[in-house]
Amino acid sequence: MLPIVLIPLLPLIGFLIVGLFWPYFKGKGHWVTVPLVALSAVLSIRAFMDTLNGPPIHFVLYNWIHSGHFSVPISIMIDHLTAAMLVMVTVVSTLVHLYTVGYMKEDSGYDRFFSYISLFTFAMIVLLISDNLLELFFGWEGVGFCSYILIVHWYERRPSWMAANKAFIMNRIGDFGFLLGIFLTYNVFGTLDYEGIFQAIPSHLHDTIFPFSVFHSTESASVLTVIALLLFVGAVGKSAQIPLHPWLPDAMEGPTPISALIHAATMVTAGIFMIARLSPIYNASPTALMVVGWTGAITAFVAATIALTQRDIKKIVAYSTMSQLGYMVMACGVGAYGAGIFHLLTHGFFKALLFLAAGSVIHSLNGEQDIFRMGGLSKYMKLTFVTMLLGSLALSGIPPFAGYFSKDLILSDAFQSGPRGQIFWAIGLITAVLTAFYTFRLIFMVFTGKENFSNDGHHGHAPHESPLVMTIPLVILSFGAVFAGWLGDRFDIVGYLSQSMTVPHLMETSGISDGTLKMISVLAGVLGISVAFFLYGRPSGVPLALSKSFRPLFNLSRNKWYFDEIYDAVFTRPAIFLSHILWKEVDKGVIDMIVNNIASSCQSAGASLRRLQTGQLQNYALVMALGLFGMVSIFIFMK
Repeated sequence: MLPIVLIPLLPLIGFLIVGLFWPYFKGKGHWVTVPLVALSAVLSIRAFMDTLNGPPIHFVLYNWIHSGHFSVPISIMIDHLTAAMLVMVTVVSTLVHLYTVGYMKEDSGYDRFFSYISLFTFAMIVLLISDNLLELFFGWEGVGFCSYILIVHWYERRPSWMAANKAFIMNRIGDFGFLLGIFLTYNVFGTLDYEGIFQAIPSHLHDTIFPFSVFHSTESASVLTVIALLLFVGAVGKSAQIPLHPWLPDAMEGPTPISALIHAATMVTAGIFMIARLSPIYNASPTALMVVGWTGAITAFVAATIALTQRDIKKIVAYSTMSQLGYMVMACGVGAYGAGIFHLLTHGFFKALLFLAAGSVIHSLNGEQDIFRMGGLSKYMKLTFVTMLLGSLALSGIPPFAGYFSKDLILSDAFQSGPRGQIFWAIGLITAVLTAFYTFRLIFMVFTGKENFSNDGHHGHAPHESPLVMTIPLVILSFGAVFAGWLGDRFDIVGYLSQSMTVPHLMETSGISDGTLKMISVLAGVLGISVAFFLYGRPSGVPLALSKSFRPLFNLSRNKWYFDEIYDAVFTRPAIFLSHILWKEVDKGVIDMIVNNIASSCQSAGASLRRLQTGQLQNYALVMALGLFGMVSIFIFMK
């Protein structure tokens, strides 16, 4: 039991030691946090191996809350789903810790940063090993808090704290729905324990709820549908799905290691993990699955279209993350939970690789992130180029790289799931073409062609390869980008994961084999790469001409579908206007007037009474005599 308990405790210990005493470490905090997180990864791999040939690990540490019939323990549950997730999270976290040693070397908050990423790792592990919704919510909020403090690490920069506030607020919107879903779950099932909820689902299949009863409406909805959708609101916020997605690209204002750890491999996958964990609830509601599927499909497509025209290297990778998360959510929407989690695992490796490789480029160019001010870097950064190329091939779904086995499996399962799934497949196929295109647009503009950085005098030195402490994680992650998909397919990771989820059986009803569907997906990726090579692989005026010919579409993509502008017009400006009205008319015009008038009346009354206090005894004697005369007169009159 002790080795299992140490998996979450080791990162927490690292946070406490470095976090409490970081001023004394003086740039040596990694000597504490890196080994502890690495040991947590080793123990996670051991737990994964134990679950291969044995039953799930489940035990209670202590009773956290006990009040009447309400009881919530702190438990550890490591089944097949959790074990696989733990390996990905802790391994990627270890590599990001190691990479940070080089990337943040000169940063004034070096030790503080290490303490925060260890705290994040602890919170994510708690989320994964929970066996009830409240413990999961604790980890859920923990990663949200860590996301905020890590995005705002460079708090003296206005874009950093603006992005952190945006991420925090949008996640709170999603978490409000998630919390309502937890409340309703307990109200219906009388427990927050996963096993208790799943066992009680059959007896509540026909329960209804009147969400609009306050308006005397006769409309009712399945209570399981309402629970599933409320919980999904939390996933929409945490996993950056439309419409709560704008925080993710803005979060790239944080240091690159955090972009890799939180916003590619771990935190943003929490929503997909939650849906898969609660698959029995979603399987009981076709309506909820339809909403989940459409949300994922639309998010995948919209994010891919936005990435086509972006100039910031990290934001391009960020929008690809959002798009791939859409694939995973879409997979859950058609019941292909195993394929969705498989893609989550492979994506964690090759997307962390892409972010860290992008960070290596930024580090080499002294902070430059505009791909139009790069070019020709392959001869200066051969290792970074090769590793980023491998990650791009994996993202594009080209065999035998990892994305081919997982993303193409999602598309195949979607097609085989029925008519709606075939619409999702078509959207996903178009998205696959766009994904390969914008990914290799980045590769060609950054690593090939003209050197656009050589004459601007901005960088102060020639580009150079990053130090070993940064490139070693790239090499290790590139192995994941190349082999993770093949290994998962070889050892039937989908079947392994499905033992922890309720997965509906998908029939081949279309007459088209999975092999044919995967080949179509590969051709889509090849098409995207070919178009990117034609437009950006060599000097060409075609991209500029196309941007002028299709100016409305170009502007739509470049301005991110105007989501920020729409939210600003619909929510932000009306809120500011209403706040101004309430301040000027209500607060100052009414409340301040009442308070000030009361104060003025008291002041006037006091000034008037003060005149009676003359300090002359004869005046006081006269008043006493008059009072006595009055009292006697009243007594005589009454008698």
